[in-house]
Amino acid sequence: MFGGVYGTVLASALLAALHQKGEAFTPYYDASWVLVTAATAGLAHGYSHHMAAHLRDSAVRRWQLLGVALWNEWPLIVAALPTVLLLVAAGLFGWDAYAVTAVGLGLNTALLFAWGALVALRVGHRLGSALAIGMADATIGLAIIVANAVIK
Repeated sequence: MFGGVYGTVLASALLAALHQKGEAFTPYYDASWVLVTAATAGLAHGYSHHMAAHLRDSAVRRWQLLGVALWNEWPLIVAALPTVLLLVAAGLFGWDAYAVTAVGLGLNTALLFAWGALVALRVGHRLGSALAIGMADATIGLAIIVANAVIK
């Protein structure tokens, strides 16, 4: 759940920030930055988890644990893929930057809702509280939408 929420929020923030009014829309460039940033964040997060839990083990064992910590960050990268795919599709089909940003932020907000609600149901919350948890997660996406509107 953590990686999914973090990756979706990261992709939303990048989507909102990468294109500026008056600049040429560069969807392939933007897609590459979303993907590179998500991968870098995953590596940094996995490495920091590894270092925070650093144990006195053999060098081989420490490398194995580092590999596991890095591998465990895959949800962060996967969560950024809908935004990456949307930007690639925008480049292929010549979609408008404003529309792509609006659709992407809306999609990511819906994904945040789904992450929260589905995980809450999975761990045993009732439907009402699961939906409330989903709305709490979606609020992060809504905050990015509002910030994008205010800043731009």
